[in-house]
Amino acid sequence: MLYPSVDALKEKVDSKYTLVSLAAKRAREMQEQDLYMLEKDSYKAHKHVGKALEEVVAGVLLPKEQDESIIYEDEI
Repeated sequence: MLYPSVDALKEKVDSKYTLVSLAAKRAREMQEQDLYMLEKDSYKAHKHVGKALEEVVAGVLLPKEQDESIIYEDEI
């Protein structure tokens, strides 16, 4: 993958796991609902995952902040 670069993605999202999860969920949303956060003509990628990563680099797709008061089942 040449664009967006891994370095640019790591500046926006702190972990690779979060990035993969975020991009996969967003790609599925684009595929199912045909909703885009950038102009359709501005994407360089042809596939949905690449488009999701471009949204991350553009700063329009960000991970949700985790609520520290919630205790998840796998943390018990």
